[in-house]
This record gives sequence, C-alpha cells and structure tokens, in this order.
Amino acid sequence: MIIHPTRTNLLTLKEKSKSVINSVAILKARRQALIREFLNTTVPFMKSREDIRTTYGKALDELALSLGHEGKTVIKSISVATERDVNVDIVEKSIWGLKYKDIIVHNDPVRDPDKRGYDFLATTPHLEESTYLFERILELMIELAAYENKLKRLSDEILNITRKMKVLEERMLPELTYQIKTIAQYINERERETYFRLKKFKKLHQ
Repeated sequence: MIIHPTRTNLLTLKEKSKSVINSVAILKARRQALIREFLNTTVPFMKSREDIRTTYGKALDELALSLGHEGKTVIKSISVATERDVNVDIVEKSIWGLKYKDIIVHNDPVRDPDKRGYDFLATTPHLEESTYLFERILELMIELAAYENKLKRLSDEILNITRKMKVLEERMLPELTYQIKTIAQYINERERETYFRLKKFKKLHQ
C-alpha cells in the first residue's frame, strides 16, 4: 500500500528505513553475542555429560566390588545413616539482557570421608571410592541442570531474534524501499512535468 506521494512522507519513509536498518544491526550484534555465549556454555555442558557417563560406569564397578566385600545389608544401613539433603537456591541471572535460572549450592555434594557419618576406616576402599563417585555424579548433575537451563534460554532467544530480523529484512525493509522508490519516481516525474510546462510557458510569452 502506497502512502500519499509527498516530500514529507518520502522523508518520513527514509527515516523509518534507517531506523529499521539500525534495528537489524543491533539485533545482529545481540544475536552474535548470544551465539558466542551459547557456544561457550556448550563446551562445559558436553563435558559434564561425558563426565557423568564415565563416572557412573566407574561408580557401578566400585559398588559391585564393595557389595562383594561389605555385603548388601551393611551398605544399605550405611546409605540410610549417611542420607542428607543438599541445599540449593535457584537464582535469576542476566546476560546481554537475557534472564535465565542458575543454581547455587550451599553444601558441597562431595564430602570428606570423615564427614559422611560412619567409620570409613572399617570399610574397604571400594566403598569409599563408590561413595565419592556417586557424590561427584550428584555434583555434576546439578551443574548440568544449570547449563541446560541457560542453553535453553539462549537458544530460544537466538531463534526469537532471528525471526525478528527475518521480518525486518524480508518484509519491512523491502516494502519501505519499494515505497521510497515509487514516491521518489513520482515526485521526480512531477517536477520534470512542472519544469517543461514552465519552459513552454516562457517560450509562449517571449
């Protein structure tokens, strides 16, 4: 839809076009910054996943050896005696204006052997190692949860910015360019017609 072809409207359209171009530039810069943060977060996220996988395998092996030495009843009673809550807080953080959830752990999931609530000197090293590995898995899972939330928010925002850029670049900007070109051509043609009429008028009155 073409607006009324006047110089005022032409200037308004040009200003609007500049504003859209600036908005696209800002969105591109923001998207690029978020993509960098996404990639930077992906590295520790993938490492945490791999660490959980390898640690879990080792923990199961050590637990199996411990079961052979201590027996199921002893290990079960120790697990009940050492049961505890891991206190965490969910906090809101922001990066490049994007808010996401992070996790703050108040008590370290990995404990020293003498802080686990039983006589570790009376058990085998296999039990101590399996306990350490399972606590380490808990620590890694908390880290992983924080990374997952951050990556989800980043990916959603990157897609959102991309959609906005697509609307501006593929719909609004071409439409503004077309309107500017059409109105400019109309004004130029009108000015040429006026010029020739004046020229003809002068010749008739010479």
